[in-house]
Amino acid sequence: MLKKILISSVFAAVVMFSGGANAELQSALANICEIVKTDDKAELRKKMKNVRSNFKLKLKDYYSGITCGGKSLIKLAIENNATEAGTLLVKKMPKKLLSQPEQDGVVLLTWITDNGLTDNPVSQVLQERL
Repeated sequence: MLKKILISSVFAAVVMFSGGANAELQSALANICEIVKTDDKAELRKKMKNVRSNFKLKLKDYYSGITCGGKSLIKLAIENNATEAGTLLVKKMPKKLLSQPEQDGVVLLTWITDNGLTDNPVSQVLQERL
């Protein structure tokens, strides 16, 4: 009986902690879309460092979970000519993940070509990286 109570208390504590941690992470990443859109590289770097130190997460760990109006952070940067922020994102992401389909099922390079954005500076950095 005591063992069941102990196990259920530990389980409840883990569930509450993970929910709280998720809310804190969402709060920490709350305005990242606006930061990318306005091309604020310093603020983006600061936000990424904050998430890395407080939650032990790298960009690759949370990148796919963030959408800005249905678009990924790199797509948002390309569409808004956010060269500094977009370049930082491309350089911080592993090459392997850059060449895989995103949440919408389209690979970044395919999306860039389909939308005629191959001349965009962020697109060029991405093409050089791959």
